[in-house]
Amino acid sequence: IGNAAREIWDEEADVMITGGSEAAITEMSVGGFASARTLSTRNDDPKSASRPFDANRDGFVLGEGSGGLVIEELEHAKKRGARIYAEIIGTGYTGDAYHITDMAPGGEGGARALRRALKQAQLNPEDVSYINTHGTSTPVGDPGETAAIKSVFGDHAKTMPVSSTKSMTGHLLGASGAIETIAATLAIYHNIIPPTINYETPDPECDLDYVPNEAREVPVEVAINNSFGFGGHNAVVIMKKFR
Repeated sequence: IGNAAREIWDEEADVMITGGSEAAITEMSVGGFASARTLSTRNDDPKSASRPFDANRDGFVLGEGSGGLVIEELEHAKKRGARIYAEIIGTGYTGDAYHITDMAPGGEGGARALRRALKQAQLNPEDVSYINTHGTSTPVGDPGETAAIKSVFGDHAKTMPVSSTKSMTGHLLGASGAIETIAATLAIYHNIIPPTINYETPDPECDLDYVPNEAREVPVEVAINNSFGFGGHNAVVIMKKFR
């Protein structure tokens, strides 16, 4: 998504179609993730197994899906009368180079990606209304992402809503970035923040406003989507309301 936006910013294209798709529920993928001990074992209660940021989370739930976006130069979109959901104003990418699966301590790589995206967007941390987190429901990843957000946003992190739609979709792997960017964009367009469902027991290491269990209708001017993948592959996209 960020690369598509850059093609337009660099005047290499007027319109780009981008997105992601994944159908990974196979014996091999389930076996591999199970061997890595990243999947939830809450098999007796699958509907509540994905519980990002909850103290009793024990891993993610595999999902499948796809999402696509049309990224377009603003004047080109206006000329054809396109419905404009939001504007992409910043992106940031980093690689932790720390471990084959784990993120760097304290979410350091994710924090750098957030800072790069904010710098490109020319925003201050307090300008951000909402973050759609990577939030996979893993014991290590969720506090790491929380730490990254706190290190970048400081006091604003205490009151800024953040949520994980993976609580509802499961981990869509290669489709996650596209679908979650769409979710963040629609939060801007409709001024409704999606919840983190199955949130029951607070974790002292995850102490932000995770929009627990119910969607929240509030003004959303700027939203961020975090994608912090295995091994510290970090991508951040920032969108703002079109006026």
